[in-house]
Amino acid sequence: MTGPDSTEIDQSKPSISRVYDALLGGQDNFPIDRDVVEHLRQTMPQVDDIARLNRAALGRGVRYLAGEAGLRQFLDLGAGLPTMENTHQVAQALQPDARVVYVDKDPMVRSHGQALLKDHDQARVITADLRTPEDVLTHPDVQQVIDFGEPVAVMLVGVLHHMHDDEDPEGIVDAYMNAVPAGSYLFITHFIDTGAEARELEKSFLDFLGTGRFRTHDEILRLFRGFELIEPGLTPLPQWRPDGATPSELTLIEQLIVGAIARKP
Repeated sequence: MTGPDSTEIDQSKPSISRVYDALLGGQDNFPIDRDVVEHLRQTMPQVDDIARLNRAALGRGVRYLAGEAGLRQFLDLGAGLPTMENTHQVAQALQPDARVVYVDKDPMVRSHGQALLKDHDQARVITADLRTPEDVLTHPDVQQVIDFGEPVAVMLVGVLHHMHDDEDPEGIVDAYMNAVPAGSYLFITHFIDTGAEARELEKSFLDFLGTGRFRTHDEILRLFRGFELIEPGLTPLPQWRPDGATPSELTLIEQLIVGAIARKP
């Protein structure tokens, strides 16, 4: 792989962003990241489908937020490496004046994001750890792009399951949602504990990536406490406002990641 600043990045440790890029068939990853993917496939050969389901749900969620909900501001936390149908592209297709800030701790995300956004004044990418909300919220680019007096879409898509319980994911969600006004929205997707197979995949994530927490339905639902869930609520991603007919029966892999959007009253 070649790319901006690639020589300055630690290629001996896997990165969540790059592992997801490899799962999506991207090129912005290193051998160590592809090794993690191969280990995950040994546990569940269809694991690549989880990344694709999550990416497709991101597009549908942003279309709902920019379209039906009419939001024009998006804080995409743990955004990952750019790929097709990025948040700013989906949002600005519906709201040309939509503003987006991407946040990720992987410096490669910033390098590639800046190249993608060089002609987009209304979108920025910053290198920051979403686990320190104060640093993110006070970052000059966030302060310049996001008006916290107007509704904001706070997006935590495919990221909170990489936080351990002692990192207080509920408190992190609260910190961001306390910073935005009524009428803002929270968008989360998350791995879910559906039984023995899910726990085996969780163990593979922990063994080879160092993170991965498959929470129960009730644990994930608590992340939305105090907010108004948008129909159909917390559901497996293929059943969350699908573009076609709602699938009535899901495969195991389709059940492993759920999501929801909720409004701050």
